[in-house]
Amino acid sequence: MYHHTVSAAHPTSGFATGVLAPAPESAKDAILYQRCAWCGTAMYHRLLCPVCQGSELRTERSEGVGTVRHSTVVHRNTPAARNVSLVEMAEGFVVRGRVMGPPVGIHSGDRVRLSTAKDPVRGEPVFQLLDEPYRAWT
Repeated sequence: MYHHTVSAAHPTSGFATGVLAPAPESAKDAILYQRCAWCGTAMYHRLLCPVCQGSELRTERSEGVGTVRHSTVVHRNTPAARNVSLVEMAEGFVVRGRVMGPPVGIHSGDRVRLSTAKDPVRGEPVFQLLDEPYRAWT
């Protein structure tokens, strides 16, 4: 009698989808991320949990709201300056993307909302500012 066991090479349905498989059409303008079934850590595009090394990762959909943690202006390989930002999403994971607006006008602490999940050129998420940031001029 032969028994078939599920291995990490063939994850069960619902685990780690979105990392290895294309996103479903309904999630076209959403960020899909993983949450570890063992410790609850949220992460973006991982095969193993960075905290407990667990491989049982549930795919979840982000609400699309986050806070800019770091932003840099890039002048290389582009006709105009653009920003590259690290955005901490409300669910607890960090994603690299672009925030629309003047590159020098994006700062740490700015609140953003997802505009599109995939920039057509770079394939990264694109965000827009939620609030007009208050800047004290001194």
